Amino acid sequence: MNDPTRFLTTFAQALSTMALYAEGHPARERVIEGAYRHLAELQAAEPLLSFSFLGDEVVFGESTVPDLRSWEWNSRLSACGVERVEFTGRPSLLEFSHFLDSILARLTQNTASTADVRPSAPSSIRFGQIGVKGARMSGSTARPVQTARLSLSEETGAIQWLHGEVQGSGDIPMLEAEAVVRSLSLAMHSDSAPVLPLLQLKDFDQYTTTHSLNVAVLTMALAETIHLDDTHVRSLGLAGLLHDLGKVRVPIEILTKPGKLTDSERHAMQQHTVEGARIILAGEERMDVAATVAYEHHLMLDGGGYPPLHYERGARRASRIVHVCDVYDALRTKRPYRDAWESERALAYVEERAGLEFDPDLAQSFVAMIRHWDQSVVEIERDVDRVAAQPQIPPPAEPRA
Repeated sequence: MNDPTRFLTTFAQALSTMALYAEGHPARERVIEGAYRHLAELQAAEPLLSFSFLGDEVVFGESTVPDLRSWEWNSRLSACGVERVEFTGRPSLLEFSHFLDSILARLTQNTASTADVRPSAPSSIRFGQIGVKGARMSGSTARPVQTARLSLSEETGAIQWLHGEVQGSGDIPMLEAEAVVRSLSLAMHSDSAPVLPLLQLKDFDQYTTTHSLNVAVLTMALAETIHLDDTHVRSLGLAGLLHDLGKVRVPIEILTKPGKLTDSERHAMQQHTVEGARIILAGEERMDVAATVAYEHHLMLDGGGYPPLHYERGARRASRIVHVCDVYDALRTKRPYRDAWESERALAYVEERAGLEFDPDLAQSFVAMIRHWDQSVVEIERDVDRVAAQPQIPPPAEPRA
């Protein structure tokens, strides 16, 4: 039995036993100490731990725990509002015991209330829901989850790995993709003030990875701004994450070419919309929204863009939502053939093209959202923990079509 499985098994045993015996009973104290011992063993290698309970899967960090697939406690914890547990440090035995008391209270009362059961919530343990409207995490407010995760290094690594899996097998690891979307939502909402955590590009050949994460964040933010429900926000976040998936089949030398593309190179680049839809539709799970967005996200409101359609029609609303987020992030990113645009110049472009390229209502909502959240945009340097707010950007050149 591997370490996360051993810990979660004793964690569940402790909760079951605590429900039967009063505080201070030897059997109760014994199971608490046993679970705590296994947690300490797990933290010996890495003190920062996270467990997510998603559907039929338990996710430890960014990896599933195969031994606990369809684990009965998964649904029980999720039902009472415990979809994620994070250990941001090594708790004392007393803190761990208080944490178990809080979880047990939720289980026995069948409530998703976010109020702590005890006034002195453990400072190194956080738990709660990771819904797209905000991560309602119980625990200390002195160490928000965002501080520990704002580098987004795990999410970046997960998407790079996902792209590699698609290139190798053609299959999309959906559990990991969904976990990344939830994690991005957590990064957006885990603190008292929402932020837009946008990655800075480190290397040009990592553009697709960085861009995919940023478009997912912007898409979820826009979907929330126009008051879509949680299910639609999550679905659109996944579509934003996968919108450029077809680029795994475009040669890297075309993706990173600094000069003008030839006709054949441009055709290969534009095929990423078709290839992306094909990859998604070939998967085992139905992802109609993501497939549609992958195919349509370069279509313009006036009928321009690509791929060519057999008959004239407009893009679906989901595609129009992702399109404005896609273009904004692309303009804001330094590319081999041009410098990054400043935010206001990119927003002015969106405003000018409203009604032609962009849905005018969505364009208006997007521009208002970015300007409203201007002080809450944090641009994250890849693979480092330092966060720079609104860094200086070199003067822009004209964008490539």
